[in-house]
Amino acid sequence: MFESIEKVQDACARGEYITDRALATTIYLAHNLNKPIFLEGEPGVGKTEVAKVLANITGGKLIRLQCYEGLDTNSALYEWNYTKQILQLRIDEAQGVDKDQIGANLFSETFLLKRPLLEAIQSDGGAPPVLLIDEVDRSDSEFEAFLLEILSDFQITIPEIGTIRAKHIPYVVLTSNRTREVHEALKRRCLYQWIDYPSLQKELSIVKTKLPHINNHLARQLCNMMQIWREGDYYKKPGVAETLDWGLALIALGKDALDPDIVDETLGCLFKYQDDVQRAQGADLHEFIARAKRLSDSSPDEESEKADWVYSDG
Repeated sequence: MFESIEKVQDACARGEYITDRALATTIYLAHNLNKPIFLEGEPGVGKTEVAKVLANITGGKLIRLQCYEGLDTNSALYEWNYTKQILQLRIDEAQGVDKDQIGANLFSETFLLKRPLLEAIQSDGGAPPVLLIDEVDRSDSEFEAFLLEILSDFQITIPEIGTIRAKHIPYVVLTSNRTREVHEALKRRCLYQWIDYPSLQKELSIVKTKLPHINNHLARQLCNMMQIWREGDYYKKPGVAETLDWGLALIALGKDALDPDIVDETLGCLFKYQDDVQRAQGADLHEFIARAKRLSDSSPDEESEKADWVYSDG
């Protein structure tokens, strides 16, 4: 799949992820340069899915580190299994092991609890693992500094054991919702890619790929409506994840077209803040839906849409 950028796009499409040429180029270069990928964008635009589809199409194990405020190296790298160590001490004592030898091997790999970063470094599977460091912007700057050694040399130093180097350099995907600025030193070690809200044609391709049983007419109305929602002034505009949730909800409700009542009843699929829900309820839903339907009726046929997306996005 890494013979060309086009083959990367094809492989992602087989993995049910619609990618444009810019992102496919970044994935291609990450493979050939052994560089991590740093993905920034609004929540719900498909950043995490990049790591999932990469693991799917390469056959590598997906190892996920979910970042949060206060995340420390013990939770991300390794911990000693203190319970097992104490048990081993008692076993040694019960067996009459010489006092000088009791606990001699307590700080060996046998008693090491591997956390995501160490697991990715020590992975010895047939394919390189995919390490997802999700929402790195939620962690502290101290944790960012800790990541620098790993992303530069793909090695980890454990004082009691020594330096452990990666047998297979993992694919690394870092994501950020830009709740704060990530330090430049971390970004310099990565290939950067911004993922924006998709165009109408791209979102329609995503919906038809992820929801193959959706009515074509409803799919067009749905995607046009999402484009209209994103024009509004909301605290959190709905992303692709919300588009798919809304599509699944409408399918579950047996709908094949939008109407004001069903839109009002399912706003919770799109907006996650009460102020946004109230703002959407205060909009002219009749006009919004009529506009979405007009755009759907005037949209080109499916083959033309596919061609337009290919030429416009690469």
